[in-house]
Amino acid sequence: MDLQLKGKKAILVGANGGIGRQVAHVLAEEGCDVAICGRSADKVSATAKECEGKGAKVYSEALDVTDASAVPAFVANAADALGGCDIFVSFTSANPGEDTDEAWQTILATDVLPMRRGIEAALPHLEKSGAGSVLCISSTGAVEEFMGVQPYNALKAAVMAYSSAQSQALAPKNIRVNCITPGPVWTEDGPWPQIKEGMPDFFDQIMGQMPLGRMTDGTELAKAIAFVASPVCSTMTGANIVVDSGITKRNQF
Repeated sequence: MDLQLKGKKAILVGANGGIGRQVAHVLAEEGCDVAICGRSADKVSATAKECEGKGAKVYSEALDVTDASAVPAFVANAADALGGCDIFVSFTSANPGEDTDEAWQTILATDVLPMRRGIEAALPHLEKSGAGSVLCISSTGAVEEFMGVQPYNALKAAVMAYSSAQSQALAPKNIRVNCITPGPVWTEDGPWPQIKEGMPDFFDQIMGQMPLGRMTDGTELAKAIAFVASPVCSTMTGANIVVDSGITKRNQF
């Protein structure tokens, strides 16, 4: 299937590793030009070279997303370098794993606010696109109990609500907004290889909750994201797409 992504411009915040890096790869393979950023200059540079090797035009920056001015400036620079923005996704995330004021502030500053700031900065470019697409990244921790009481799960639920409201507000401007809700995702540079090594009992417990018997691979999730972001999904907006190997047991209506 042709996803009609050739020549599109994708701005990806926090895409120098993990899921974001896999999405950058897939979009580059589909013919997108991509902009990526992240905290580590070495990782940003490596991911940029990987995407260039797939034929994409790439813009990249190393930055601290908790700086309120950093993500808007990156979006402006990226749109200028690429010649616009058709797709915006923010992948930044943090999970201190505790229920403290400091943990709430960390996740808000690292995950939620960079997403909000990035969307706001990208809106003029997405509107000019005529077929803009925004994807917000949540987690099945927001819809199913996962590792107890912690702000990560609560704030990922907030991402779903924010995405839904934005889909209604931005539809008249021909900008689609959808939410992707992954379960545990395996990437070689993500957290799960370390969890498997250092917490094997917990890892086995999580694996036992998956009817498919395996985690979603990062490339599999990236392909789902590329499909939802693409023009072939031209009327999908306000959706919450769960990609989780069946770990979520609730009914969805």
